[in-house]
Amino acid sequence: MGILELLLLAVALSMDTFAVGICMGLSFPKFILKKALIIGLYFGIFQAGMPLIGFLAANLFAEMINAYASWIAFALLSFLGVKMIIDSRKKEGHPDCEVSEVSLSPRKMLPFAVATSIDAMAVGVSFAFLRVSIIPAVLLIGVTTLIVSMIGVKIGNVFGAKFKSKAEIAGGIILILISLRILGEYLGVISF
Repeated sequence: MGILELLLLAVALSMDTFAVGICMGLSFPKFILKKALIIGLYFGIFQAGMPLIGFLAANLFAEMINAYASWIAFALLSFLGVKMIIDSRKKEGHPDCEVSEVSLSPRKMLPFAVATSIDAMAVGVSFAFLRVSIIPAVLLIGVTTLIVSMIGVKIGNVFGAKFKSKAEIAGGIILILISLRILGEYLGVISF
C-alpha cells in the first residue's frame, strides 16, 4: 500500500470525525482554535491507536490465514465503506447533533473518540494481512484525523450540518475503491 493510498484511507477513516466535528462546531458561538485542537487530538489519538491494536491482534493469527489476506482486506474495507454510506443515509433528515455547548471533558469526549475509531481497528487488521508498515501508517492516520476533525469543527461553526452526510458518503466510496484495488492486484487484473 503506497503513501497515496494510505493518505486516501486516512481521509476516509477521518470522515466520521469530520461529521462529529461539524456537530461540535455547531455548538460553539465562535470558532476557538484551542477547542478545535482538543477535539482533533482526541480523535487523532484514538484513530491512530485503534489500527495499531487491530494490527497487533491480527499479527497473532496472520500466519495461519495468510493465504486469504487479500480477500480479508477486501472484505473488511468493502464492508466498512458500504457501512459508512448506509449510515450516512440513515442519519439524513434527523439532526443527531445537539446544539448546546459541547463539553470537552474526558467523560464526554472519550465515548465520541472510541465510537468514531472502532472501524479503524478493522483497518488495522487488514494492515497486518497486507504487511503495511504500521508506524508510518498510524501516524499518517492520526495526523490526518486531527486536521480533518479540526476542519470539521470550523465548517460546523461556519456552515452548519449540511456537509455531514456527504463527507461520510465520500469516505465510504474511498474505502470501497481501495478494497477493489487490493482485490484487483491479488487477481492480477490491476498492477500498480
